[in-house]
Amino acid sequence: MGRRNLYLNTIPAEEAAAIYRNAVLKVMHRETQMVKTEESLGRITASAVYAKYCSPLYNAAAMDGIAVISAHTVTASEVNPLVLKQGTDYQIVDTGDPVRMPYDAVIMAEDLLDAGDDSVKITASVPAWQHIRPVGEDIVAGEMLLAGNHKIRPIDIGVLLSGGIVEIEAIKKPKAGIIPTGTEIIEADQVPREGDIIESNSRMFAAMTESSGGIPRRYPPIPDDYEKIKHAVQAAVKENDIVIVNAGSSAGTEDYTVHILKELGEVLVHGVAIKPGKPVILSIVEGKPVIGLPGYPVSAYIDFENFVRPVMDLYSGEMNSSRNVMKAVLSKRLVSSLKHKEYVRVKVGKVDDRFVASPLARGAGAAMSLVRADGFCIIEKNSEGYEAGETVSVELFRDIEEISNTVVAIGSHDLILDILADRMPLAHPGIYLSSTHVGSMAGLMALKRREAHIAPTHLLDEDTGVYNIPYLKRLFSDRDMVLIKGVRRIQGIIVKKGNPLGIKEIRDLTRVNYVNRQRGAGTRVFLDYKLKEAGIAPSEVNGYDREAATHMAVAALVKNGGADAGMGIYSAAKAMDLDFIPVGEEEYDFATEKKNLELPKMQAFIEVLKSSGFKEKAMTIGGYELSMAGEVIEV
Repeated sequence: MGRRNLYLNTIPAEEAAAIYRNAVLKVMHRETQMVKTEESLGRITASAVYAKYCSPLYNAAAMDGIAVISAHTVTASEVNPLVLKQGTDYQIVDTGDPVRMPYDAVIMAEDLLDAGDDSVKITASVPAWQHIRPVGEDIVAGEMLLAGNHKIRPIDIGVLLSGGIVEIEAIKKPKAGIIPTGTEIIEADQVPREGDIIESNSRMFAAMTESSGGIPRRYPPIPDDYEKIKHAVQAAVKENDIVIVNAGSSAGTEDYTVHILKELGEVLVHGVAIKPGKPVILSIVEGKPVIGLPGYPVSAYIDFENFVRPVMDLYSGEMNSSRNVMKAVLSKRLVSSLKHKEYVRVKVGKVDDRFVASPLARGAGAAMSLVRADGFCIIEKNSEGYEAGETVSVELFRDIEEISNTVVAIGSHDLILDILADRMPLAHPGIYLSSTHVGSMAGLMALKRREAHIAPTHLLDEDTGVYNIPYLKRLFSDRDMVLIKGVRRIQGIIVKKGNPLGIKEIRDLTRVNYVNRQRGAGTRVFLDYKLKEAGIAPSEVNGYDREAATHMAVAALVKNGGADAGMGIYSAAKAMDLDFIPVGEEEYDFATEKKNLELPKMQAFIEVLKSSGFKEKAMTIGGYELSMAGEVIEV
């Protein structure tokens, strides 16, 4: 061809990348495939994955010892030891053994005194459910184990299998065709002569492609011949998702790549304001990205990182995050033994201008807390821990930029939070939702301490009969607050399939074994309101003081016989195939400071909340009314 490529008007790298990203998004098509869970390490989930089974599947002993009936131990004391007979008063259990009714507590073996004749002596009473892992403590059937676009880690495989998931739908790894060009290049196993250059860039690109979640296909080197390069590009486009042409992208008379790509497709960018790495070509050929990279290795590497890797990420879902250590303010006091170096799992979010670390479950069996965690707060040996508000070091699993682009929700639990968390990065790549379930009131207090962006809440004010707004006015009288409307949902009594005990109303809770929600939970406030309305004292409800952290945990306990009934939402009962007695409708909303509405990630949250995709998914779960979802009300 013999003509020079002059590209004097280069554009900023960020602008070039944005132009190319938008062009690729219009033409790209992701494919998926089913992958065995045990072979899924490093793969990216195509959609949310939900548990098939609970873990544990049954009420399980958490210690070696004996299973007892807690009510029969109330008289035991140091001065009045109680003798228990095997088979009559207790059963021997090992860690992990099922604990079946009427036994409802476990006493550790080391707390027992031998009384002879298959009898033991105890010197203290035991509370119900001591040292018992209730069914669904770690995983509840029907809950979201992993969101879509999640990269599978070793801990995820364990959790997936524990939840009964033997295969997942994963995004297919994109194929990247790599074409080295240049008359002067030779293969690495050839003996070089004067004027020869050993071709190495394509091997580097292949490794970088694999690290980006792709499958590289490297073609033999092509000499500087227009037609040969053209035919090689045409063949590679047919066989791959992405094509990389190395060398020939600059301004030399034998740099044919840009002319070939203009003939075969559309060149969007030729040359960027980056040094080294200026002569890069970004094009679309037959609906596929084709990128021309310069021949100098450093330039090629920099341009791959800036332009090829982001395209690979779009196709593969790969986030390419690296672990970092950062400083964060602790939201909750952490007490630790002096004997151990402890790794506390934490969620991390950036609220205002500081990072906040919120501790998760610390139990050895709580594998899901590791899946949900953003990192570890490490408490060194000989330290008693940290106070709330103290600055601590956190070893991150997620990239700091990803955490900075996460909406932090702390408060009441609802299944729609999983839907929102799944849809956020799909609708707005790079923006996420993180939720911690502590109950409505605790969530509002976290919001007051500026440890969260939003607090999911459904608190009924007994005096006015109005949801949420009276609480915001009382708790945040010194701040400009808004309420982002969520859903109206049905609260009621979750019971076993067929309702064998004939439960019909709140009054019936006085004759069954009940499981409650934690103090400060909106569901518990709702129950208290209904009990007061019916003239029933909390002490009349057997199990009022027994707490579960989420609606799904309540449903799991009812499903597996740990309780006869529990207050919760219709969607949780439906998810566990249980019966449901409606008691009333309530408003589940999101409290936030007005200034937070200016944040792009909060705007994305509201947009997803208003979207038809979210509403359609919520309606399939059932029990919701969404006409006001996403509307903002000033308090």
